[in-house]
Amino acid sequence: MTDPDFDLDTYAARWSESIHAALSTYTPPADAPPAVLHEAIRYSLFAGGKRLRPLLCVAGAEAVGGTGEIVLPTAAALEMIHTFSLIHDDLPALDNDDLRRGIPTLHRAFPEAIAILAGDALHTLAFAVIATHQTGSADAVLRVIRLLADACGERGMVGGQVDDILHERQPIDAKTLRSIHERKTGALLSASLLSGAVLSGATPAQEAALTRCGEQIGIAFQIVDDILDVTGDDATLGKPAGSDEKLDKATYPKLFGLDESRRLAHQAAENAENALTGFGASADPLRAFARFVVQRNT
Repeated sequence: MTDPDFDLDTYAARWSESIHAALSTYTPPADAPPAVLHEAIRYSLFAGGKRLRPLLCVAGAEAVGGTGEIVLPTAAALEMIHTFSLIHDDLPALDNDDLRRGIPTLHRAFPEAIAILAGDALHTLAFAVIATHQTGSADAVLRVIRLLADACGERGMVGGQVDDILHERQPIDAKTLRSIHERKTGALLSASLLSGAVLSGATPAQEAALTRCGEQIGIAFQIVDDILDVTGDDATLGKPAGSDEKLDKATYPKLFGLDESRRLAHQAAENAENALTGFGASADPLRAFARFVVQRNT
């Protein structure tokens, strides 16, 4: 049975405190040499955000009977990886954005070279945190390291970003667009959910269902991101609206229009919930996340 009174805001607030504490523990202090690097890392890492990837890791663990506390090192590492990707996405060579999470992007607040190196440092620190602090069987920890490396590497986020750049100002079909978004955004979201489950002893059947759920959450999330870039504003989004159109990026609204894009996002969210049919109330956070990604305005 599911819990009809489950509240995602309360859940997220409770776990966000633990995630923030883990990030503080595993991130070098701002005055550690070289200080400018660690100041830059903390500037971006603690600038706010939804903490969606670490929360999905915690929820994935709980869905299969594990505890969120056990997976906090991996949850923190996921936020480090995500923040690294945002720092690099904002750079002049990519999206050339001025705002992120309502404050100047890192390459505007610090020298561009420091922003690049801060992103590099966060990427490597994430894997060091998992290897050093994540408890569990060696096989499970190694699987998670491989899972996240695949999700954020050339077969996942980085490869998707490359194809995203290559298809700017180019015609695109639905299959290619979906492939780009599945890798650029969906891969790390799905891996976040699955990593918590793997560390908590998920069965093969549970892993398959949660992989399906994570993939569909990732699709819904990216479609809504595309929609908000058209319909949102800088103040609400905390970043420049209209940047996709400015760069003539391949997006769902560009290919399908807003109404059909909204329908596709809701269909993906429904698919994510349907993937959880075999789970009880322990998967309620994941059901709520599936609904949240299509209701959000940031």
